Amino acid sequence: MGARDERTCRRLWNRIPETYRRKYVYTDFYTTYFCVVPERQHRPSQKGTGQTNTVERFNLTLRQRLGRFVRKTLSFSKSSRMHWYALLLFLHEYNRHCLKQFKLTTADPASAT
Repeated sequence: MGARDERTCRRLWNRIPETYRRKYVYTDFYTTYFCVVPERQHRPSQKGTGQTNTVERFNLTLRQRLGRFVRKTLSFSKSSRMHWYALLLFLHEYNRHCLKQFKLTTADPASAT
């Protein structure tokens, strides 16, 4: 949501919690990232290296489950507010599902009896 320019990228970067902003950031070679992400953290990577697999997988899941995030679709929001609410609902449910899966895979077999 928004332009892919330096101003928008900087706004996004400033909204990321400080703890996350200290981590490495893997991106493609889009020029704007070089202007915003600090050089010591920026890890631009070629397509096919696997460095951006996690975020690309999430983006695909988002587009599959929320048709309004796909270009040229019949599913759309008439207002940006509804678009935002749809995203928040998706994120809530997605995180709930991930937490449930994490608990299932890390459960102590001894405590199940």
